[in-house]
Amino acid sequence: MGEATPPRLRLPDRKSKVTVKDVAQRAGVGESTVSRIMRNKGPVAEETRKRVMEAVRATGYVPNKIAGSLASLDSHLVGVVIPSLSNIVFPEVLQGIHAALRDGENQPVISVTEYDMDREEAVVRGLLSWKPSAILIAGFEHTDATRRMLIQSDIRVVEMMDIDAIPIDIAVGMSHRRAGYATGRYLVGRGYRRFGYAGHDWTADRRARLRYDGLVDALRDEGLTITAEAVAEAPSSVGVGKEMTARLCAEHPELDVIVYSNDDMAVGGIFHCMAANITIPDRLAIFGFNGLDIGRELPQPLSTIRSNRFLIGRTAVEKAFESPQRPPEPSVFDTGFEVFAGATA
Repeated sequence: MGEATPPRLRLPDRKSKVTVKDVAQRAGVGESTVSRIMRNKGPVAEETRKRVMEAVRATGYVPNKIAGSLASLDSHLVGVVIPSLSNIVFPEVLQGIHAALRDGENQPVISVTEYDMDREEAVVRGLLSWKPSAILIAGFEHTDATRRMLIQSDIRVVEMMDIDAIPIDIAVGMSHRRAGYATGRYLVGRGYRRFGYAGHDWTADRRARLRYDGLVDALRDEGLTITAEAVAEAPSSVGVGKEMTARLCAEHPELDVIVYSNDDMAVGGIFHCMAANITIPDRLAIFGFNGLDIGRELPQPLSTIRSNRFLIGRTAVEKAFESPQRPPEPSVFDTGFEVFAGATA
């Protein structure tokens, strides 16, 4: 498909630890001021706080909350950073993580970012300050400061869900671009030619955009394009999927299939068709992504791509603890996906 290979990361020397003294020198303040700001103790001028936090982000400094002789001890904590609990995808990943950790001494500490990269940065800084055994984090999209902290840490880092970029340490998941491509090839093989696309906010969900790009690639290889698309500037939901389907059907009645960014959106599309007396798949075919239970339990099971979410969580833990030392080169583990034919496409 001609996709460019991302440049390899140049990892800094993790043996060179950033200290409070380094931050203080960069910010032009005393070490006690840095400590006070990091502990949020006592009054500090806002300009000073801003200058210190800029130095913290620039250096990747992480405070150590396990002080003195305890600093060398393993906290037996595993940091888990996910963007959402309302999306059923991530609870299934957590089930896999729990299954892998259940019989060991390590315990997960779960943080939710609500797709906010600045929030993720604060969460990662807080987790690293407790010297966790490993950090499992969703996706490759991080602020520069978050990436710097994770690279400079001496723990294993697993970026979950996606393998379409080069990881900091370990990536466990599936290729979303290949999943999008497989969707297009499958539907073209079924005879569909007039494609619509209904999606949600790509800014927050890079993986949905990758699937869209893969779909476009597959259609282009067959001499086809997406006839019409409706992408909401909002998170995915059944309601948003219903709204986007209504818009596409009203403006482009010629469509014979709509591909959705995920199963939530696709279920919304089915609800619209039920209300509008549009027969599925004879009049309009519907195809999702994820393989959620709700789609399988519909009177007409949803045609979709099934991702192995439980396996992603379990494999992330297994790979994080295969070796305590980070190897010179990052590694990628593909948990795969499958096309589920269903009855809607």
